[in-house]
Amino acid sequence: MNPNYRNLALWAIIAVLLIALFNLFQTPQTRGASSDVPYSQFLQDVAAGRVKTVTIAGARISGTYTDNSSGFQTYSPGDPSLVSRLQDKNVTINARPESDGSNSLFGYLISWLPMILILGVWIFFMRQMQSGSGRAMGFGKSKAKLLTEAHGRVTFQDVAGVDEAKEDLEEIVEFLRDPQKFQRLGGKIPRGVLLVGPPGTGKTLLARSVAGEANVPFFTISGSDFVEMFVGVGASRVRDMFDQAKKNAPCIIFIDEIDAVGRHRGAGLGGGNDEREQTLNQLLVEMDGFESNESIILIAATNRPDVLDPALLRPGRFDRQVVVPNPDIVGREKILKVHVRNVPLAPNVDLKVVARGTPGFSGADLMNLVNESALMAARRNKRLVTMAEFEDAKDKIMMGAERRSSAMTQAEKELTAYHEAGHAILALNVPSADPLHKATIIPRGRALGMVMQLPEGDRYSMSYKYMISRLAIMMGGRVAEEFKFGKENITSGASSDIEQATKLARAMVTRWGFSDKLGHVAYGDNQEEVFLGHSVARTQNVSEETAQIIDAEVRRLIDEAYSTAKSILTKKKKEWIALAQGLLEYETLSGDEIKQLIAGQKPSRDLGDDTPPSRGSAVPKSGGRRKKGPEPEGGMEPQPSS
Repeated sequence: MNPNYRNLALWAIIAVLLIALFNLFQTPQTRGASSDVPYSQFLQDVAAGRVKTVTIAGARISGTYTDNSSGFQTYSPGDPSLVSRLQDKNVTINARPESDGSNSLFGYLISWLPMILILGVWIFFMRQMQSGSGRAMGFGKSKAKLLTEAHGRVTFQDVAGVDEAKEDLEEIVEFLRDPQKFQRLGGKIPRGVLLVGPPGTGKTLLARSVAGEANVPFFTISGSDFVEMFVGVGASRVRDMFDQAKKNAPCIIFIDEIDAVGRHRGAGLGGGNDEREQTLNQLLVEMDGFESNESIILIAATNRPDVLDPALLRPGRFDRQVVVPNPDIVGREKILKVHVRNVPLAPNVDLKVVARGTPGFSGADLMNLVNESALMAARRNKRLVTMAEFEDAKDKIMMGAERRSSAMTQAEKELTAYHEAGHAILALNVPSADPLHKATIIPRGRALGMVMQLPEGDRYSMSYKYMISRLAIMMGGRVAEEFKFGKENITSGASSDIEQATKLARAMVTRWGFSDKLGHVAYGDNQEEVFLGHSVARTQNVSEETAQIIDAEVRRLIDEAYSTAKSILTKKKKEWIALAQGLLEYETLSGDEIKQLIAGQKPSRDLGDDTPPSRGSAVPKSGGRRKKGPEPEGGMEPQPSS
């Protein structure tokens, strides 16, 4: 129906209801209406005894007859003998003040108040029924939001660190700008693009940048917005969403977390699953059904591509899957440059060093790192963000905040210092290890101390020599405790080291084929989330005899690492003790300062600037003004010790 005719019909109904309600309220008054009589007739009726009651309100006189007929009203010319005449005939007399008209107006409004309230409520519900999603009777309306220039335009300039993903999406932008370029050669642009990758890598930002580059409407909705408690709502919302998109074509529809609605059909039980399947079926039809939606491009994001229905991923629907991984070292530097645009940096800040020290960080993690650094600088009353803030922010994000309230005894500090010194000496002397970056005995998170190594670049695979060296480094803390305090005084501080070493050794034996006895065979069925990083289940489908061999091989690798750690600490006992004493004195040492201590030199730093040093800076706890050494570099790969 034409909207104009619909509105006209609506107002006609409102007018009819108004007239009906007016008549309803006015009918009782009409039934009891009084007739006007001349004053002379009134006097004759009084004299004849036909008047029963009289109400006098100023000059206005109203009353009733003795025969209970309709009432009467008249006006007095100011007759002073009227009251005595009425009393002589035993007429009941009522007196009221003369009305000025305001009371009648107020009463008139009061009489209309219920009608006005009913009418207002009715209009409210009618407007709600005609509105979009989220309103009464609007359950089937799409919850997709249309983002415009007012929400902030995002382009490819705002996206960094995912160059390959941007290249895959440039074709989408070109098609939206110039569709004839592809159509005249018989080419068809992908109907849908699925962005897959770990959380925080910028999948949503990439989708917004495509819309910003092409300058087309951008509808965004979450996968969980489709399914509600009412049957049929999800499919209705899918239809309504595509109807809105057709009106704004060419445009982009972005569905975030599509795994909420696009899971394998038949994977669950109950009516809720049936409703989800109906929604998915409607989405499949809209993407590639009888009707053509070539000017509508669907972009979806998920970190669970393994649970999506195969029909959703086939060509013609999501033709292209774009992997958005965590950025590499070059990508991290570019992302940092984007996020520090509005952050005043000190000259000593080297973003390349920060990028080196943040392997595995996503774009969201790097944004959080920059924000934490700025907040720390503000708390320290600095005008610029220095490298120290980036270093402390990384420590806080990766290891937890400093436990300043932790009161360690001198014996505990000494044990922690020798434990961490053992890790550090092993890291400097094993055949293959990342460069030593920092050692600290300041409690952070659940660890009493920590040794960190800074990789020179992103590591995508590990060699056998590198893993054997890691096992030896992990055993260095326990060996150091045994050498210094005796085997009977070793503590549980190496629990995390032993746990990590056991996991690494078992993976070497069962997954990577680093055992001569077991050969190049993978044991166990590992079911891991592709991008979420945690294992759902791992079944060990091996015989009891093979399980015993696996345990023996794991034990052998760890025993060899323990022997290697013993051998190195025995040879480097002097350096190990010097480093432990340095940690007791300075609490935190950088890699360069550790090398200075081992060489017999003491690190010194100038405290002459107006900014107090952080607790973790390499300054003697006794204080003093000393020559300032090199700034600690950013980044770390922790080898924690509890």
